[in-house]
Amino acid sequence: MTIRNDVAITDELVKAHGLKPDEYRRILDLIGREPSFTELGIFSAMWNEHCSYKSSKKWLRTLPTKGERVIQGPGENAGVVDIGDGQAVVFKMESHNHPSYIEPYQGAATGVGGILRDVFTMGARPIAAMNALRFGEPDHPKTRHLVAGVVSGVGGYGNAFGVPTVGGEVNFDRSYNGNCLVNAFAAGLARTDGIFLSEAKGVGLPVVYLGAKTGRDGVGGATMASAEFDDTIEEKRPTVQVGDPFTEKCLLEACLELMASGAVIAIQDMGAAGLTCSAVEMGAKGDLGIELDLDHVPVREERMSAYEMMLSESQERMLMVLKPEKEAEAAAIFEKWGLDFAIVGKTTDDLRFRILHQGEEVANLPIKELGDQAPEYDRPWTEPKVPAPLATDDIPQADVADALIKMLGGPDLSSRRWVWEQYDTLILANTLQIPGGDAGVVRIDGHPTKALAFSSDVTPRYCEADPFEGGKQAVAECWRNLTATGAEPLAATDNLNFGNPERPEIMGQLVKAIEGIGEACRALGFPIVSGNVSLYNETNGQGILPTPTIGGVGLIGDWSKMARIGFAAADEAIVLVGAPAIWGTHLGQSIYLRDIFGRSDGPPPPVDLAHEKKVGDLVRKLIADGVATAVHDVSDGGLAVALAEMAMAGGIGANVSQLKGVSPVPVFFGEDQGRYVVTMRRDRIDWFLNEFLEDTGVFAPWIGVTGGQELKLGDARAIALAELKAAHEGWFPNFMAGDLPQEN
Repeated sequence: MTIRNDVAITDELVKAHGLKPDEYRRILDLIGREPSFTELGIFSAMWNEHCSYKSSKKWLRTLPTKGERVIQGPGENAGVVDIGDGQAVVFKMESHNHPSYIEPYQGAATGVGGILRDVFTMGARPIAAMNALRFGEPDHPKTRHLVAGVVSGVGGYGNAFGVPTVGGEVNFDRSYNGNCLVNAFAAGLARTDGIFLSEAKGVGLPVVYLGAKTGRDGVGGATMASAEFDDTIEEKRPTVQVGDPFTEKCLLEACLELMASGAVIAIQDMGAAGLTCSAVEMGAKGDLGIELDLDHVPVREERMSAYEMMLSESQERMLMVLKPEKEAEAAAIFEKWGLDFAIVGKTTDDLRFRILHQGEEVANLPIKELGDQAPEYDRPWTEPKVPAPLATDDIPQADVADALIKMLGGPDLSSRRWVWEQYDTLILANTLQIPGGDAGVVRIDGHPTKALAFSSDVTPRYCEADPFEGGKQAVAECWRNLTATGAEPLAATDNLNFGNPERPEIMGQLVKAIEGIGEACRALGFPIVSGNVSLYNETNGQGILPTPTIGGVGLIGDWSKMARIGFAAADEAIVLVGAPAIWGTHLGQSIYLRDIFGRSDGPPPPVDLAHEKKVGDLVRKLIADGVATAVHDVSDGGLAVALAEMAMAGGIGANVSQLKGVSPVPVFFGEDQGRYVVTMRRDRIDWFLNEFLEDTGVFAPWIGVTGGQELKLGDARAIALAELKAAHEGWFPNFMAGDLPQEN
């Protein structure tokens, strides 16, 4: 076999493509010759960490992925879960970390575009989006620039495309100084009998290119996303894609119209590694070969090489296998929407991936080995060392009211209104809860009562201290946030962000976090149906905090009974459902220790999954029965922060009891898990305490009463709601305006 190759394959060139020497030797053994430059690029794209999951495959297989409602688990563009009435929710979360650090606006924008394509590729119309963002220290010289660019990119793409952003996270930590995280989530609605997959079927069928033209933007992007950063980071700017949300909106409508016509056999969006990955995945999954003729690929730049066309990550593109008799109808649909439609190849029966360019064969490779038989590593890992428990006499004391004000006015617990007000949260007119609560909620269009709830959660400082407990906690908090709206948690998607897996201590973080996630998902009946792994999040050897983000979806049967976090009325009873005997005890890795005393010691709070399940089920029953008037889970900052957030959201104060003979600090700032603050009418409290709780094994003390315009926590001074709001709402706008006091 003779393959034209105008470029000498040197050791330096192999290394520049992110391939290790032993991987290159494997390529030589596999194809029996030196690869062409185009083939080297194809192997680089398909065998990099971002596309092949070669360091994480072994551990990902241990996660629970099946359930009564699961229609499609991992392995496709997105997961699919049955929500009844012939409908399904399709969703996934994916990272765009490296591109967003290099070019924040386009990196974030194309992250949103990519995750939306993952959803509508399955035949679903997108109905909601979220994003989980992590940035460096607020006083780092690049942080404000990254925040402004990323938030603008997320809003610029999502708003123009026309999907509401209903939730997410924004956090700051010095570990992200050189490597911000942008995790994008999207969900859509589809008919259960109208799900489209990427598996090609049938020999000699047309492979069709759809959407926007191919340019040189994003060439090598997937390989770049599988490497650590160093001081040459700015040189990687050309590997970042450029997005056009208006073209993507047309692509959505054209694809859904084409799907309804019955023309589509298989479909795959062109995301990471572009034309290469989409074609290989379609062929390999269907046990078919693919032949592409690049002379027919629509391009927007002159003299593009085969290498550039195969590795371009230009946005808003799809690859499909179509029924031949439907070609004319399909072409007419895409012409109507102003998009390119080109037959660029065909399916074959020889399991080869052939690329033709200018009349010559520039690549001829075994397609299965490129796709589902990429290298897989069992990397060495070390057991993470968990910090020793805090000594009872090592709990520093502070004034409860002053500490609460400082925490609410700091980087982690301040309002994110500055961020989410730049997103369109209400477009499509189905949003029932916007960002700022426990979960975003969207009504299911066309159904009188049903709604879907969405939440994204992880506590990276917990994961650093104990990746196993941190992984459990990420799942449990996501499950709690859905439960707090009254939703039945259905399933989750994960976005596992870690440093360099070739370092045993980092690999140990990944292994133990996945073990914790798996244990929690099994105990809570919350399977992982899709996801993404992002490794090598390091710059000059400095890795990020382990950040295994969990995105969850829940179903609300009757949204008229949905719970919100704001206090609903004065003179209502406040109960702490799921409390330990003294309401709160655990201060290890707490916001209180970190923000007030600059300490990050001790283990994270343990997660009792049986307790989580029991308490969550009880809270959902209180909501469904109309007993709960407001619900909020207790997480960062403990009980004091949860109460303050409920008071600010409802515009109503509260007076909360002081436990006699007990230090107020762990009571109000302990971050014990599995707890919810629930309010109810005073005339229900005796029934709740004496009848409802009987034989449940759940402790739920009556801790206070709503009312007034102040928050009074035990013996601490009363804090006016206006003072709380000023602290809570002020930090982010002041930070973005460059007006923070020097001490912050």
